Amino acid sequence: MSFTTTPHAEARAAALLVLAPRERETLRHIAAGRTYLQTARHMGLSKHTVDAYLRRIRAKLGICSTAELTRLAISLGL
Repeated sequence: MSFTTTPHAEARAAALLVLAPRERETLRHIAAGRTYLQTARHMGLSKHTVDAYLRRIRAKLGICSTAELTRLAISLGL
């Protein structure tokens, strides 16, 4: 039995490698429906830091909306 990866699966894996651990954690909270403030409190950060993490994620991955971020997080299993 051979295992092959699809281009989509490879892109998802690459996205995980590009993101820092705290960025992945932030993405997971936002995808779970938490607000910036709720995410910040849970992570022990300011809401401005959460916003900065999300701006960096968007820039790294070329994503414009929270809906796209949520879709990505779900597809990554976060």
